[in-house]
Formats: sequence, structure tokens, C-alpha cells
Amino acid sequence: MMQKISRQAAVCAVAGGALTAVAGIVVQAVVVPNSTVSEQLWSYPWPSDQFTLVSILYAIFHVLVCVGMAGFARSGLAGDGRVARIGAWMAFGGTVVLFAAELASIPVGDQLIEERGPSAVGAMFGVGTVVAAIGFLLAGVTTLRAGRWQGWRRFTPLVAGLTLVAITGSVGTDVMSASIAAYGIGALGLGLAMLTQPDPRGVMTDQVSEPRRAPAGR
Repeated sequence: MMQKISRQAAVCAVAGGALTAVAGIVVQAVVVPNSTVSEQLWSYPWPSDQFTLVSILYAIFHVLVCVGMAGFARSGLAGDGRVARIGAWMAFGGTVVLFAAELASIPVGDQLIEERGPSAVGAMFGVGTVVAAIGFLLAGVTTLRAGRWQGWRRFTPLVAGLTLVAITGSVGTDVMSASIAAYGIGALGLGLAMLTQPDPRGVMTDQVSEPRRAPAGR
């Protein structure tokens, strides 16, 4: 059943995407080049005393995106079919796993990446990213087919999914933070689409022209 996306959900998606993008850019351009932390530590590139705060902030970013995805999933903008619903809720569920992984990172921040704790948390991040990527891609395809968004908006779920695919391919590389920034931009785009066209019936309604009135006296 179609329903209008709440403004709160759309704003959360915009905020979560924007904050993730800014954080990724700052980490890639400033933190990584100046870090003195060993790349073998799970907290890299952050010192352990800063890592807890950073993990909490990223967890909050994921919560914001989750709220936005819940609104998107309920709206019907991805379509009414089973695949559309599964895709949208997979994107939500994968983001929930990423939120949990951020919190699980805190107690293992000072451990080596090959130790059991970081390995388990790394697996959580991997599962969350893959599930969310598949969900966004499925929802992206069904959104295009549903035709309830027009113009640039209809591509935003698919773009968000592709940025998550980029993250999976950049794990352990020097550009991972840049790929996270790209995901943030993708989530921001989806949030802006939700904010500016929240009603799945709005596009169709706008396309129906008002009937002309006959001139008076005829």
C-alpha cells in the first residue's frame, strides 16, 4: 500500500547521507595521510582514545539512514511487488547490521585486525554491506520499473546500491574512506529525492492536466 514519506524520515536520510559523506571525505583527505596509527590495528586510522567517539558517530549516521530507509520501504515508491518490498527492507536490514557493527567495534579497537574480535566485527561489516547493497540494487531496479518517481529521483536507490558495491571492492585499500563518502552522497541523493517528492502518487497526479472549462455563455 502506497503512503507518503514523512518529512522526518526524509530529513533523517538527508542528514545521515550528508554526515557520512563529509566524514568520509575528511578521513580520506586529512586523517589517513596524517595518521601515525599502525594499519594492523582495528582502530586505524584513529588512535584508540578517539576511536570510540568516531564509532558512536558513525553508528548515529547509520541510524539516520535507517529511519529514512524505513520511510522509503513503507512508501511504495519502489513498487508494489514482492521484490520491491524485499529489496527496500533488505537495504534497511543491512544498514541495521552496519549500525550494530559500529558499536561492536568499540571494545576491539586496540586489537590487531587478524585477532578473533576484529575478524568477527569485520564479518559483520561485510554482511551488512552486502545485504544493504543487494537491497538497494533490487529496490533501484523496481523503482525504475514502477515509474512513481521521474527524472533524477528514480535513479537514486540504484546509485546508492552501486556505491555500496564500490565499498565492498575497496576494503583494505587506500580509497576505502572515499568509497564511504561516495555511499554517503548516494544516501544523500535518495534522501533529497524523498524530501522533494515524498508522495508516490504525486508524480502521477501532477501529470494529469486539469480539464479546460468551457467559456461562459456557451
